[in-house]
Amino acid sequence: MRHYETLILFSPDLNSEERQNILEEVSKVIRGESGQDPLLDDWGMRQLAYPVRKYTRGHYVRVEFASDGGIIPEMERKLRIYEGVLKFLTVKLSDEYKAA
Repeated sequence: MRHYETLILFSPDLNSEERQNILEEVSKVIRGESGQDPLLDDWGMRQLAYPVRKYTRGHYVRVEFASDGGIIPEMERKLRIYEGVLKFLTVKLSDEYKAA
């Protein structure tokens, strides 16, 4: 299992419930593969360095999880579907996941 992190930038127009629904869909994909709940770290609303789709502010959420990597395309496909997701980035943190 590899250790991954996905940073998701949500539109400031989304309310908390809509963000939670999107994060729950992402969590279902991750749990389906690895069987463990991903760590969600809500960074809150922040000023953007440059406008993204004409927004100057956005709500950041970091998702940390372990997987073999096969779920990354499916998770990113789901994120592309939602209009409230402005951007996202998935990076591999390490080749071995060490549970804390």
